Amino acid sequence: MRLSTRGRYAVMAMVELAAREARAEAPPPGKRTPPVSLAEIAAAQMLSLAYLEQLFGPLRRAGLVASARGPGGGYRLAYHAADITIAMVVEAVEDNIRTIRCDAESPNCVGGGKCATHDLWAELSEHVRLFMEGLTLADVLAGQVVGRAAAPHRGLPIEA
Repeated sequence: MRLSTRGRYAVMAMVELAAREARAEAPPPGKRTPPVSLAEIAAAQMLSLAYLEQLFGPLRRAGLVASARGPGGGYRLAYHAADITIAMVVEAVEDNIRTIRCDAESPNCVGGGKCATHDLWAELSEHVRLFMEGLTLADVLAGQVVGRAAAPHRGLPIEA
């Protein structure tokens, strides 16, 4: 699967936002943590501020972040980091994260028919999607990513 910089940068920025919220001093009752500016996120992750501005529009429209305008404005997570999956972030900013060149509804890959590898790439796309749905921003922050991609059980006989 080829994930564009849009998806990668959005995940990096959202993990940074989640990390900053986790490190923030607990606000008084009834108050929220202060918003984080995109300039702070861009500097911390060494990303282009202009590019982040393009990404946070779709993230806001998807309901993953809330924005605060004016001096001291910025962004906050709209939900707890444990409730935002990596798939939600990627799907908010990516136009297309498929690994196949044809649509699932219309499998006309080559010469009007379904190519021999269509199902292989479709299944790979589904595995990647499921993997990203099984990981949250909180998982990434906690370092709980390694070992999540399990090898399939082959069921082959063991030779003696």
